[in-house]
Amino acid sequence: MNGPLDAAGSAPLAVVERSGFPESVHLGAAVVLAPDGAERRRIGDPDRLIYPRSALKPFQTVAALRAGARFTPEQLVIVTSSHGGTPQHLEVVREVLQAAGLGEEALRTPESWPSATEAARERVRAGLGPARITMNCSGNHAGMLAGSVAAGWPTDGYLDPAHPIHALAAEVLAEYGGATPAHQGVDGCGGPVWAVSVGALAEGHRRLVADQPELAAAIRAYPDLIEGPGTPTSRAIAAVGVVAKSGAEGVFAAVAPDGTTAAVKVLDGSGRAPAAVAVALLADAGAVDRVAADAYLDDLPLAVLGGGEPVGRIRVLS
Repeated sequence: MNGPLDAAGSAPLAVVERSGFPESVHLGAAVVLAPDGAERRRIGDPDRLIYPRSALKPFQTVAALRAGARFTPEQLVIVTSSHGGTPQHLEVVREVLQAAGLGEEALRTPESWPSATEAARERVRAGLGPARITMNCSGNHAGMLAGSVAAGWPTDGYLDPAHPIHALAAEVLAEYGGATPAHQGVDGCGGPVWAVSVGALAEGHRRLVADQPELAAAIRAYPDLIEGPGTPTSRAIAAVGVVAKSGAEGVFAAVAPDGTTAAVKVLDGSGRAPAAVAVALLADAGAVDRVAADAYLDDLPLAVLGGGEPVGRIRVLS
């Protein structure tokens, strides 16, 4: 079995240019799969292992569904999300908990500020502090809890790696990804995270989107729920119609409307490049509209600023 992704298994993915000069280069691995799963392109060694982090959440959503949980389209997205903690996000998380007969106290996410800047400022103005529900994984945890309630499993200790909801999630990941997860660790939210190859992550997302059309349609219909307005994932979904999910430490997976799939891991863990790399790779493959993809890649969030004005760009080396 291949080991973890390292410098030897990585290749240049994107360059940060300032005033016409290359300032930084992001290395990593990426793969593009055809709609039938055939490998169309590889950069670096996508057979190496990574922690996909929150890019595993779609598989956990399917686990909750198989456990018996039922969600509205908005709820499907929030339990798959890494949300910004906006009032809209929190409202849907509370709906998931209430439908399962639970309150916010059931969550065991770390107390955190919202990741959305304005949402955090609103809490400060209201005299509120960090909370479990404002942690960006609270929707995902609400889904774990809803699945546990539906299956008759205990909700106390639901983050225990031996809890059946996690065994079910690992089964879903192995089924769709076509490979047994190689290593189990602890994610930032306290739940399990499994190591798989970049290629298995791409294959897993490709199969999941094909097998779960209601989840895919919900993500496309409510892109701001999966992350937040103006964020890379929500922007990519709205701009080019992909079903996409980011993961901490530079992970991104995206499935185009025709089923072509790209998965990316930036070796240094930076989150500023992987979504752009995935969108560019899908555009190169002819799977998404080139004009829309170029507009996404030219958008302000990828600009390099000097004195508050754009003086360069993060350019994908596709």
